[in-house]
Amino acid sequence: MTKQSNYNAGIYVRLSQEDERAGESLSIENQKLILTKYVAEQGWTLVDVYVDDGYSGTDFNRPAVTQLLEDAKNGKINLIICKDLSRFGRNYIEVGQYVDYIFPTYNIRFIALNDNVDTANQNSAAMDMMPIVNIFNEWHCASTSKKIKAVIEANARVGKYRTTFAPYGYVKGDDEKHLPVVDPPAAEVVKRIFIMRSQGISPRHIADKLNEEKVPIPSDYLYAKLGKPNPRNTKHLWCAEGIRQILHNPTYLGDLVQMKTTTISYKVHKSVKRDEEDWIVIPNTHEAIISRELWDKCREVDASVSQGKRNKDGYVACLSGFMFCADCGGKMRLGWNNTRHQRSGPREYYRHNFNCNTYNKFGKNVCASHYIKMKDIDAIVLADIRSLTQQVIEDEAAAKSAFLAKKQSEHAKQTSEDKKRLSDSKHRLEELSNLIPKIYEDKVLGKVPEDVCLDLLQKYTAEQKELNAIVADLEAKQQESRKDEEDVEKFIARLKKYAGAEELTREMCLELIEYIVVDEYAADRPRHIEIYYKFLDKALEDKNHLNLPQSA
Repeated sequence: MTKQSNYNAGIYVRLSQEDERAGESLSIENQKLILTKYVAEQGWTLVDVYVDDGYSGTDFNRPAVTQLLEDAKNGKINLIICKDLSRFGRNYIEVGQYVDYIFPTYNIRFIALNDNVDTANQNSAAMDMMPIVNIFNEWHCASTSKKIKAVIEANARVGKYRTTFAPYGYVKGDDEKHLPVVDPPAAEVVKRIFIMRSQGISPRHIADKLNEEKVPIPSDYLYAKLGKPNPRNTKHLWCAEGIRQILHNPTYLGDLVQMKTTTISYKVHKSVKRDEEDWIVIPNTHEAIISRELWDKCREVDASVSQGKRNKDGYVACLSGFMFCADCGGKMRLGWNNTRHQRSGPREYYRHNFNCNTYNKFGKNVCASHYIKMKDIDAIVLADIRSLTQQVIEDEAAAKSAFLAKKQSEHAKQTSEDKKRLSDSKHRLEELSNLIPKIYEDKVLGKVPEDVCLDLLQKYTAEQKELNAIVADLEAKQQESRKDEEDVEKFIARLKKYAGAEELTREMCLELIEYIVVDEYAADRPRHIEIYYKFLDKALEDKNHLNLPQSA
């Protein structure tokens, strides 16, 4: 470093939120006072004071540090002074890089006053100890970070709500734990969002509807309540992603959910999502805005093979997204017949129809036409649903038995023989649990020779192992049978809702239908159409060739 006699000094001061707890000794004003006095005593020229208030020492993307280095590189200052090395930074790699490489390159003198570090005196003991001091400073930061995270997690586990603002639909409570309190006007909008989603309306279309009605977005609503302009850079419009965030926030169920995100490390402050099993969830801590039933219904819509596409008029066909080609497995898309047809009167309209999307794109060399009119498939599906509903109305017990038999047709039923075998196996296991200790007793008493004892123990142990496997398999079948009955009961309950339905609706399809498979179009023969119902047919057949999502 070239020796200089005239120094233009830049004072750097920093205070983080953690440092602020240390009190006046680390305050910005205290640092300024000490360093300004020192510069005056040395007879140097003070050019500027660079302040980073509320910034961590591990982050070198600080505005004052950036400006300080810019001024140093431009020759505005040639001396940088800070109270100690930790004020400049708590990242030993970054601090070392600046002190050992960057500052010497630009002929900048660096002083950390309380640590006696002065790059003009390279042979001092303080300069020799500087790497150790930097490592200790970073260790202190790492240790503090762990303690803070531990406190935050402990507070989350006892139900203390740590947030600046509660989710849209709530306000932060004034109680000790600051639990969410329902905000009625916003809560009504949240309910609407969940209800619309449960009816099969996509997040994008929900956003369009709210924008059309000029409903304020959450941040606009929040700052309007605070009487302040919204400082966020926003277009003041609802978007699909914002709707999804609301739809997947368990807070609306009345559960306190925290620790959903974390930072990569105490050095890298980028926020990342934690796995759901790592969230801290405390149920029933505050008033719910939506019911568990409505939440589950929205999740069911999310998992449906049909997300429903609307046309340019905003119309979503009842069976949009449910139809699959029996041959190539691709989805069947809704289209329009180009031929115009006259109704009674002057009004003209286009006929809607479904066809294999592969055929539409690539032609008959790849897949055949699976053309079917929308009104025809709607009528077929409605008739089938009405037929099933009629069975339930006429004799629910018989209908339940028939549905159960259909559901269990592809896997083994829990027969009376299985039940007897399960009972016998459990009884024999009890006998074995008594026989094995008895063999040991008889051997000790000399009633049974050792070789006979070993043979019996080996035989009984092998039998015990085999019976345990049999019992586990039979109990699994028994559990599966109970699950089948629950599924059939759910299906019947949904059918009853649509008793007497005169037309097919989108909501009806979302509640009852898993997917529909349509065979090739032929004018000279009846069509083969398979309707797979939720809870009833989902496990009947492995349609590997269908392009179904994993959840289907």
